[in-house]
Amino acid sequence: MLDKIREYPRRKRLTVGISGASGSALALELLKTLRLLPDWETHLVISNGGVRTLEHETHITESQLGDYATRIYDREDVGANIASGTFVTEGMVIVPCSMKTVAGVCSGYSDNLLLRAADVTIKERRKLVMIARETPLSPIHLRNMLSLTEMGVVVMPPMMTYYNHPQSVADMTGHIVGKILHEFGVEATGFKRWGSMECEAPLRAF
Repeated sequence: MLDKIREYPRRKRLTVGISGASGSALALELLKTLRLLPDWETHLVISNGGVRTLEHETHITESQLGDYATRIYDREDVGANIASGTFVTEGMVIVPCSMKTVAGVCSGYSDNLLLRAADVTIKERRKLVMIARETPLSPIHLRNMLSLTEMGVVVMPPMMTYYNHPQSVADMTGHIVGKILHEFGVEATGFKRWGSMECEAPLRAF
């Protein structure tokens, strides 16, 4: 019997996965925002496809990701901390999330650390948010996402919104990041919700 009760870490941990779909800017903005919160840690794993897309869309290399995350893991290291349910986290977000990754998570095919971390998140009944990026969607994609939703996974395609009157791509990116953070109880600075004073002006005709 334990001599005393062990306390959980004071800092909250979020596992972040980046896969090969388009939308690397969403991952970077999420990491930048969480880096400013002293009570949060980010534990990052990126797939091979994620590295290629990241460099193409942002000109940031995998080695430079250390400036944004608390810790980065080797995607082939299936024995890493985030591969175990005993490593306590608040959950995981995969941003962006390719349909290949959706299929891997849905089927439990954990052949790399990103997929294993997602599998652990589901089995431990922690929140998993998948920023699914593809259009149009095939019946296969839809069936996989339905199955994941029935497991309790939050499937969140990064849809454009107009009620918050975005003035730039950065505004749209920030809005999606705000929605992701909401899932983990974090209120993003400047996040505009429907019904707020910032969103009351009517849409302009173009």
